[in-house]
Amino acid sequence: MGNRVKQWRSAAFFAATLSLLFAQCTTAAARGPLTTKTVFVFGDSLSDGFGLKRSEAYPSLLAGKLRAAALKFEVINASTSGGTTEGGLRRLPPYLKRKIDIFILELGINDAFRGTPIDQIRDNLQTIIDKVKAANPAARIVIAGMQMPIYATDDYVVAFGKMYSDLAAKNHAALVPYLLENAGGDPLLNLPDHVHPNAAGQKILAENVWRVLEPIAREASTKTASGVR
Repeated sequence: MGNRVKQWRSAAFFAATLSLLFAQCTTAAARGPLTTKTVFVFGDSLSDGFGLKRSEAYPSLLAGKLRAAALKFEVINASTSGGTTEGGLRRLPPYLKRKIDIFILELGINDAFRGTPIDQIRDNLQTIIDKVKAANPAARIVIAGMQMPIYATDDYVVAFGKMYSDLAAKNHAALVPYLLENAGGDPLLNLPDHVHPNAAGQKILAENVWRVLEPIAREASTKTASGVR
């Protein structure tokens, strides 16, 4: 008799546990899928926040703007100082294992400083975009455009600046025309090296990107809310 009671109690406990789990799953389903999406920043020292705390770099500032706008996005900053497009291709594969909703691509200026042929830079950037889209077909691409210093006016410089707009048009991507707009070259907004933005400069970079990112993030959030994938 004692064994039967124990068996009955065990069966009752098991049934109660299953009932609780079912109720939790039902509640979670009623709430809908998780709405947090990912903004993935893939760049060089400008996005990495060279010489600054990571919290002062514009990707972290974008995270704050997204929160303030009640947009549920996690910002992943996978940038590295000294990054090139070729190095980006080598670094990219492990990141493609995770879901990416908005991909901000900021690479190429270090290639240009090294005199890498424009065609090679363009091909590397295109391959990065292709790999991201293959892994995340619905991902929105944002290209951060760059320009060479204004004192350089040869054909290479012109082609380099035009490359970003061409890539954006080809891939139906959003374009930040010039990441360093209103910050580049200003000694008050850059570190002593006159190349990398200081904390104040990074705030301007955040504004430059935010003007392009905000409508895309709102659209992505609306699609989630309406159940569109």
